[in-house]
Amino acid sequence: MPPGWKPGRATVRASAGTWTLQSTLQRHGLGPVAGVDEAGRGACAGPLVVAACVLRPGDAKRLEGLTDSKMLTHTVREEFYYRILRRAEDFSVIVIPPAEVDRRGVHVANIEGMRRAVAGLSHPPGYVLTDGFPVRGFGRPTLAVPKGDLTAACVAAASVLAKVTRDRLMVELDGRYPQYRFAEHKGYCTPVHDAALAEHGPCPEHRFSFVNVASVARVGDRVALVQNGASGEETGDIEDAEFAADDEALLVGDAGEDRVAGGVES
Repeated sequence: MPPGWKPGRATVRASAGTWTLQSTLQRHGLGPVAGVDEAGRGACAGPLVVAACVLRPGDAKRLEGLTDSKMLTHTVREEFYYRILRRAEDFSVIVIPPAEVDRRGVHVANIEGMRRAVAGLSHPPGYVLTDGFPVRGFGRPTLAVPKGDLTAACVAAASVLAKVTRDRLMVELDGRYPQYRFAEHKGYCTPVHDAALAEHGPCPEHRFSFVNVASVARVGDRVALVQNGASGEETGDIEDAEFAADDEALLVGDAGEDRVAGGVES
């Protein structure tokens, strides 16, 4: 490429604010910018939910305070969820059922879900930001942003869409399987959940590729994923369990996906 055609080099500092990276990319002609994030990667029950979101460039003030969904209270998160749905330029949500996670492995399911979420946007983005680790296959330039849900507003928006969608699905599952108290722990490995598993055994919404579920179900060597001691408080402080589970789950096997575009669909 001739030197005159290349855009000027830009330096973006994390301290500059959560809209700076998106604004810089758009200023260099690389927009619209889509952020991608997931909820439920470390849970041993319920679906994995992945979302992609494109925010309007001028909405920083209207979405002031937007950050990683796990850092927000339930009430504030719900507030941002509705605000994002109203204000977002584009969004897409993917719901990946537990059986698919078991079949391919949570990491593969997560990556495929990210690709499908971006593909489900109404218009192809110019650039894609992912949270933490690089992902190929978007057909667009992409950048892995360390702690992206704390650094990039569009990734934070995707995290809110994914988490609120998943939490609501877990509340619905609580109505079908009240013995597990899914509405309380959202499928993560808390003492309450572990006690229910020990007493009742797993249900079809559990992930049998997790060692704690597999051991209770007595499926022996059918272990594709190891859960590294994620736990939360019985008082409902499930965000701690989510941080631990999502950060510490180890992949050993394979998983799959289901798709939702421009909304939520199982």
